[in-house]
Amino acid sequence: MASYKGHLAFSSALGAACAGVGFWYFGFDWGTCVLGAGLTTLGGLLPDLDSDSGVPVRELFGLAATVTPLLLLRRLHHSQLSWEQILVVMAAVYLFIRYGLREVFMRLTVHRGMFHSVPAMIIAGLAVYLMYHGPDERTRMFLAAGTMVGFLSHLVLDEIYSVNFMGVGFKLNKYAGSALKLKSPSWGATAGTYAILAGMGFVAWLDVP
Repeated sequence: MASYKGHLAFSSALGAACAGVGFWYFGFDWGTCVLGAGLTTLGGLLPDLDSDSGVPVRELFGLAATVTPLLLLRRLHHSQLSWEQILVVMAAVYLFIRYGLREVFMRLTVHRGMFHSVPAMIIAGLAVYLMYHGPDERTRMFLAAGTMVGFLSHLVLDEIYSVNFMGVGFKLNKYAGSALKLKSPSWGATAGTYAILAGMGFVAWLDVP
């Protein structure tokens, strides 16, 4: 499979491309474009949250715990909470993701499980769409799409690296087909993933202006 640094380099390049598209084609300002580039890069690393390696997991959960409250800031601002209450909620979200969710995630997921799948990619995009609350629907779609593009790049790279092209022919390693998938051998994990996807899709549909 591709290395952590390889995924980071590739998703960063995609992030720069998405920022360019946002600026030149959609006319977004530099703030939106840079945020889209950052989320594309983060999306390219997200599937490694189920990794067995300690360093990427610590870095990714720390990054996710930092980015998530920032994405929620605009929505919290419109929730009639005071700034002090908003700060408390943001701190609680950070601690929950950084420590609580990390432990739950490590216990319930396996490497190359359903978190390495197309439904998980859509869930990541829906999460960004729901967290970011703004008056411009195009901005929400742009940020969500960037996240999914980055996530998809990770899956595609993993599939490419599962093929050995050395020699006359080629052969697949044991991870072939485990990234770009719609289901896993575990029916429970598959059902749970699609239940989350359906629930988030319904909430997103209700949240469309």
